[in-house]
Amino acid sequence: MGAQMRVYKRRIRSVSATKKITRAMEMIAASRVVKAQRQVAASAPYATELTSAVTAVATGSETKHPLTTEVERPVRAAVLLITSDRGLAGGYNSNAIKQAEALTNRLTGEGRQVDHFIVGRKGVSYFGFRERPVAESWTGFTDNPTYADAKKVAAPLIESLSKQTSEGGVDEIHIVYTEFHSMMTQTAVDKRLLPIVFDKTAEESAEVFEEARKKEQDYHALYDFEPSADGVLDALLPRYVESRIYNALLQSAASKHAATRRAMKSATDNAEDLIKSLTRLANQARQAEITQEISEIVGGANALADASAGSDR
Repeated sequence: MGAQMRVYKRRIRSVSATKKITRAMEMIAASRVVKAQRQVAASAPYATELTSAVTAVATGSETKHPLTTEVERPVRAAVLLITSDRGLAGGYNSNAIKQAEALTNRLTGEGRQVDHFIVGRKGVSYFGFRERPVAESWTGFTDNPTYADAKKVAAPLIESLSKQTSEGGVDEIHIVYTEFHSMMTQTAVDKRLLPIVFDKTAEESAEVFEEARKKEQDYHALYDFEPSADGVLDALLPRYVESRIYNALLQSAASKHAATRRAMKSATDNAEDLIKSLTRLANQARQAEITQEISEIVGGANALADASAGSDR
């Protein structure tokens, strides 16, 4: 019985130490996710205005820029996958990787060759373990990304789109990341980054320009482009890509911290339940030990009494 009690006490100490670690990690993740949420909110106005500016140039001019014009028969696509450098975040990384795999299968089924660009050690490890080629990878900044990190990631993607396909270039760029909705909800999504997919407002704007030209009305352009529309797009589109990637990095970071907080809270709750269960088992073992000791004492007393009674006879 004494050995069993020692086992229970040792396990309770071990689980209690684990509980302290998971509780600390939960609190750290909770503080980081608040900061990440603020960064996402702060980056949104810049990204929105930049998208509006690119939309205005693309829909308000006749220019055919390679970053806004779709290829009739695309044969090669780049997929940027954003994961984290560390685990302990539940299904955060696996969901993003599954989304990237689904996108890759869809693009391959449509006849495109896919080049993978990976952010985060978990994604790099996934592709490395399966010995699958990776065009380029980045690690070390997924918990707290900066705009400089986004520029570093965007540069080779923009360069690959500007090249001819025969020279290793791509026709499309897609991005897979985890979209932050709330502390309890984060969703892995894939979106086409380039050529730009204009929203409904942009399409309506293009229809207005087209109708004005057909009716030969004296419709004056809302913008003048200096030195030219091509020059403005050359300047704006790299900033557009960088801002979109930066926003995706921030949303992924916020999602990762929220997933870590949720996973560590679950681990802490499970540790508390296990401690209660082990404490109950230890109490039962202690009660059994006490009962056995009492039985041994009573048995010994009865034996002494029987021996004394026999000697008196």
